[in-house]
Amino acid sequence: MSARFAAPAPSDIPLHILTPEALPDWLGTQGPTVQAWCAANGFSGGLGQALVVPDGAGSIAMALAGYGTADQRARGRFHLASAAAKLPEGVYRIASGLSATQASAEALGWLLQSYRFDKYAAVAPMAARLAYDRGDAPRLEAIAAGESLTRDLINTPASDMGPPQLEDAAGRLAKTHGAKMHSTIGDALLRDNFPMIHAVGRAAGPSPRLIDLTWGDTGPKITLVGKGVCFDTGGLNLKPGASMGLMKKDMGGAAAVLGLAHMIMQANLPMQLRVLIPAVENAVSGTAMRPQDILTSRKGLTVEINNTDAEGRLVLADALTFAEEGAPDLIVSMATLTGAARVAVGPDLAPYFCDDTGFVQRLEDAAAQTGDPVWRMPFHTPYEALIEPGIADLDNAPKGGFAGAITAALFLRRFAPQSRYAHFDIYGWQPTDAPARPKGGVGQATRALFAALEREITHD
Repeated sequence: MSARFAAPAPSDIPLHILTPEALPDWLGTQGPTVQAWCAANGFSGGLGQALVVPDGAGSIAMALAGYGTADQRARGRFHLASAAAKLPEGVYRIASGLSATQASAEALGWLLQSYRFDKYAAVAPMAARLAYDRGDAPRLEAIAAGESLTRDLINTPASDMGPPQLEDAAGRLAKTHGAKMHSTIGDALLRDNFPMIHAVGRAAGPSPRLIDLTWGDTGPKITLVGKGVCFDTGGLNLKPGASMGLMKKDMGGAAAVLGLAHMIMQANLPMQLRVLIPAVENAVSGTAMRPQDILTSRKGLTVEINNTDAEGRLVLADALTFAEEGAPDLIVSMATLTGAARVAVGPDLAPYFCDDTGFVQRLEDAAAQTGDPVWRMPFHTPYEALIEPGIADLDNAPKGGFAGAITAALFLRRFAPQSRYAHFDIYGWQPTDAPARPKGGVGQATRALFAALEREITHD
């Protein structure tokens, strides 16, 4: 469920954002009643503090939000969101304390804090709403709606978010924005030469499929490829229970690219957008692929299956080959691909691989400005030997355990253009509540990518 800004009105409650350093000067502009009220309630401008100040009739005259010290702010993002969650019902308007850039970032955080996943149980909405009518309001609402779509898709369990339901979600998005969509389903994947997508998904009840959404007819050709493994048992290399518990989020790459696609289409960015999602379940049955099987990919490269739990790169490989055949200007893949990436950077950072220095610079700048952290990892070519088993062209699960995120990225690069390609190995899950990021499914790198693609379009 996504939120929107409230329409500004004279009755809006002024909200003053105050740091501990700024508080004394601000209090000096107020009367003794306000000064005494702040002192009595212990308001010090600490990060996340919230206080409403009554008028003589007992109504809310204004509200205060603590913004903390610079050191505190450096350790997080969306600093106003935690205070906003503590404010009582009402419509608030930022009256002082933030620059235009800060106000834009915090307004987005307010919307993201308002997210509620209420598909299975009633959840009270956030009481406080924000009146925000600056010129970037529609853009921020589009970003928040895209993020909400991503969160909803990841949070929905596999019983209600299998390949058919993921296809339905993409279809609804296409209908909303006047996009076109086509799906190749079941044995038609073999007819149309997507053998590895078929091999991974053929053991499950829901048929595997490739979802293909297109939108726009002018501007650069941008193709987003998202891993849509709706549940991952590990296949015959069955995961232990502790590792299987969060596997409803293994379609987090698909959820991320659909959320990003919504941002792009809602903002009407001038581009030729394509979204490709190989949607499968990695299940166990008599038709499941086996360790030591050798698959032939769409590109013609053969792949030895040394672990059926390394299935995401297989479905992405066929989709990436198909993407490259369309000669796009840029291909971006997003996937909850490796545990090695989590060990390397933890759950909060989105590691990515890209050798296009111009795009890297735009992405890094955008990530810093959007509070959407990313971390560049290397396509380390000397490790290519690790993914070459000898009996086939490629190994889907190199032995040894070293550089797992890098070897997975190198595997994918064999199926994508060497230059105009970026791969994101995301986690897609917020393990604990944080400002503007409740525990559960979360978009990673999508806001940074959206801003980077805006810059890409205007780049000379």
